[in-house]
Amino acid sequence: MTPNLQPKAAMTARSARFGALLRRVAMVEERLFLVLAIYIGVLSGLAVVCFRVAIDWSRTELLGSAMNPERHRALIVPAAAGIVVALLVIWLFPRVRGSGVNQTKAALYIYNGYIPLRTAIGKFICSSLAIGAGHSLGPEDPSLQIGAALASTIGRRLKLSRDRLRLVGPLGAAAGLAAAFNAPISAVLFVIEEVIGRWSAGILGAVVLAAISSVVVARAFLGAEPMFRIPAIPDVRPAELLAYAVLGIAGGIASVVFAKLIGVLRPRLKNLPHWTQYLQPAVAGLMIGAIAWFGAPQVMGAGYQYIDQAMHDQFTWQLLGIFAGLKILSTTLSFTSGTPGGMFAPTLFIGAMLGGAVGGVERILFPHLAYSVAAYCLVGMGVLFCGFLRAPLTSVFMVLEVSGNYSIILPVIVANTLAYVISRNLQPVPIFDMLTRQDGLELPSLEEQRDLPALRVEDAMRLPSLPVLEAEELARAALQRVEKSAQQTVFVRFPRGEWLALAKGELAAAVQRRPDETLFELYAARPEEQAFAPKLYPDHSLDVALRYLQDSTILPVVNRADGRKLEGIISLPDVLGAYRRAGG
Repeated sequence: MTPNLQPKAAMTARSARFGALLRRVAMVEERLFLVLAIYIGVLSGLAVVCFRVAIDWSRTELLGSAMNPERHRALIVPAAAGIVVALLVIWLFPRVRGSGVNQTKAALYIYNGYIPLRTAIGKFICSSLAIGAGHSLGPEDPSLQIGAALASTIGRRLKLSRDRLRLVGPLGAAAGLAAAFNAPISAVLFVIEEVIGRWSAGILGAVVLAAISSVVVARAFLGAEPMFRIPAIPDVRPAELLAYAVLGIAGGIASVVFAKLIGVLRPRLKNLPHWTQYLQPAVAGLMIGAIAWFGAPQVMGAGYQYIDQAMHDQFTWQLLGIFAGLKILSTTLSFTSGTPGGMFAPTLFIGAMLGGAVGGVERILFPHLAYSVAAYCLVGMGVLFCGFLRAPLTSVFMVLEVSGNYSIILPVIVANTLAYVISRNLQPVPIFDMLTRQDGLELPSLEEQRDLPALRVEDAMRLPSLPVLEAEELARAALQRVEKSAQQTVFVRFPRGEWLALAKGELAAAVQRRPDETLFELYAARPEEQAFAPKLYPDHSLDVALRYLQDSTILPVVNRADGRKLEGIISLPDVLGAYRRAGG
């Protein structure tokens, strides 16, 4: 054994012990984080319960207990509430504008997870007042931000590390959304799909625990009944998929119209003189009240009770189509005026009404189909959610979770796919990305990140210009085989599939000291004393290669099925070249 391997062996042993200690500390921290996730879920669930009670109380006090409010109340109350909300937002809670999804995402990527508790208080007060007074907004997005703000506050009080503090906000977001939606799977998927953008076993476990614990708390207070009373849905026949495809096309177009209206009107209202911000929510409320005055109070508030009516076939298809159009208009007015509230509920309302309208037309044109208005409403909800909010996975599981009926999974997938493709082509920038750019922020577009090509080691590796040396070769003969090559690094293959990267100068010095030994005898000390090269495979991402190349100038790429087979070699210039080619 060469003398210079002894210090390396001691360093390797110390590194191994230190690495084991770090892994134990990380494991303990991971378990504590999971416990914290449950605690955050419980508190977020309680907050959302109070939020829903506050909305119901506001609606009862302001609009009355009847399903359809009196005409004079419907006209006056949203405008008056708009004035109060504007004063609260401008004077006390300037961070509570909008839905809350982008603000939570900004906290993750810009502010190191910081969301002030004042934001949760302001969102609670302003959103419950606005939604209860009839503004066309929903409680889910505010619940998401309230949960995120509570989690951020807890994380700061516990003095969590910066990385943990960035992740604790999304835990609260998932918990708040799950409690508001009564759908933990959909909440988990949405937060991972649209807020975090990545997941690991630890992140997924914490998000799931937070969501489930919040739903358990919410159901304990509000009951375990589903959000909608879904009537029986007959099995879908293959011929009906064409009918649902038409719904997907209609939903995709409606999603684009909705997004473009917001995209055009919102910056224009923001560019008006500052004093108009005191009046914009009131004007929006007055216009929504006028819509209710003239016979469509269904557009006020979240509108879940009217979705339930639509599923039970209590409206004509003409009325359903009108409701969908008016809800797009009323939600655009409320949201662009700066009134705090969410777009989840209006999106579901529009989708349900549109689905029922399309289904009603198809019932007239094709009476032989086994028509179910509830099925079309459910699929329509998923279609609008997918096309407008651009969360394809969440949209599918949301419909399944809300309905509990897996027989409609094929219609949901078909319709959602068409809506997503149409929306992607006609509205290239997703709604949340558009809103952040209008606010002057540059947050990562998770949809764009998903579309980036996955660069792998096989895209950057090249064939070696030196022959592979076998560990059984005599050192002198091996050196003679490679000494005339321009490549400065050689690779030695060992019997068990290990690879050793050697500089030619190091090999020459070892041969000069012990010329008559094999490479195995020169370098094969005990396994823990070896500095074997990390194994890279062609399917590894280039990020993995970059991490390993921090300590090596060049690495071997081997076959997964046969670790002794060299597929190629890779170096830092190779990786950078692959990135340049992908970017060009």
